Formats: sequence, structure tokens, C-alpha cells
Amino acid sequence: QYSPDSVAGADGDIDPTEITFPGCSCLTSSCVVPVCSCLCRGENYNSLCLRLTDEEEEYTRPVFECNAMCRCGESCQNRVVQRGLQFRLEVFKTEKKGWGLRTLDFIAKGRFVCEYAGEVLGFNEARRRIQAQTSKDLNYIIAVREHLHNGQRMETFVDPTYIGNVGRFLNHSCEPNLFMVPVRVDSMVPKLALFAASDISPGEELSYDYSGRFHNSPITNREEQKSLEEDNRLRKPCYCGSRTCASFLPWDSSLFPTP
Repeated sequence: QYSPDSVAGADGDIDPTEITFPGCSCLTSSCVVPVCSCLCRGENYNSLCLRLTDEEEEYTRPVFECNAMCRCGESCQNRVVQRGLQFRLEVFKTEKKGWGLRTLDFIAKGRFVCEYAGEVLGFNEARRRIQAQTSKDLNYIIAVREHLHNGQRMETFVDPTYIGNVGRFLNHSCEPNLFMVPVRVDSMVPKLALFAASDISPGEELSYDYSGRFHNSPITNREEQKSLEEDNRLRKPCYCGSRTCASFLPWDSSLFPTP
């Protein structure tokens, strides 16, 4: 079932459509720093592109867009991901990776491409679904973990297996042209937004790193050793074809049964 936005999952703990954030009181067509309460952490976008500071090579600050309770206009520059798809995308059959997704339009670096939408699950339901899968089943469940300044960790599990959007057709690449950023609009449940990591040409396949390591620190020796110790028979081969291919698709061992 196609849905442009994430929906509440089977365990029903979280409703991603619920509006819980207060809105800004800006009466202008587009909000500005430091007047807008939604932009208290700085500007998120510049001409629809995700804004980076001069010192950053990656985007690590939280993104809060203006929401349904805000008094600003629909054309506000702080409303990007919530506008949905702005480019023509095509699902196509790849040689080895099953279905894939490519763009029919040129996409500039930093532009929002699409959301990875699906059922928002709790940990127990996500793990139950993972453990019910066979080796032949495709796994679409993504686990996003955000580390807060106070040491807490927020987890979001999204599964587009039964309900989702075009994001479910994105393949993994060890050298991807997209990267994922959690973007919040109406509540603390984030939209898993995918942005262009570089200029993308028409006809180019779209991909992101399933591990979230794009724009993250390199894998540590401890993590590498743990990966070697895990039973690779449970892992699926990677066919991205990049120079730095890790041979296997990333996986989250906390969701999988122990062999």
C-alpha cells in the first residue's frame, strides 16, 4: 500500500501524524533567524538546499521545520521535506539488486529527494518482524539511533514492507549519492529524509548507505572485529560495485536472532 508519509505501526505506540509541537508566531511569508522559534538552532536550508556551516563537512544539527501550528505561509523557506517529492523518480529493474530507484531530473547537491516512509514501529515489533523473516525475505526495516547531548538515545524503526513510498526501492551503496537526516515537523517522530550528497545527473541510480555511515566517522577496529566474528551466512552480499565495497550489506545485530 502506497503512502507518502509514515503511519503508526502495528504496535500502535507512536502516531507520526500527531501534532505535538507548538507553532511559531511569525506573520511573514518566510521565517528568519533569530525571530522564528523554529529556527532557534540556526537556518536549516538555503534555497531549498540543506545548509552546512563553514566548519562542517556533514550535517549533524537537529532539523526542525515549521509545522501545521505555525503562522508563517506555505512558501516559508523552512518548509522543505514536508512538501514531498519535487523530482521525477523512476522505479526500474537492476541487474543484480532487484528493483532500484533513479532520477529523471538533475538534482543539485543538498536538495531533498525523498523520505523513507513506512510503518513506525516500536523495538519489540521491529525485532519480532526481523526474527520472523527467512533468509530469502527482503528486509526493509531501518533502525535510526540519535544520540542526545545528555547521553540519552532516541530510536526510530520504520518498516515500508507493507505500507510505504518510493524510498523502499532505494538500494544500498558503499559510496552513495544520498544521505539520511532525521527531520522533525509536527512531533518528535522524525521524517527520515534523504538529501543529495552531490550533484546527481538524470538517469543516475539513487542510493544511500544503509548503515548510516555516510558523513560519519570511519568504522572502528572494534566494530570491524565484531563484524568478522558475526556469522556472514546470515548477511546478504552487496552488489553496489563501488571501489570501497564492504562485500556485505550492513545489518543491525540487535534486531536479529542470535545464531
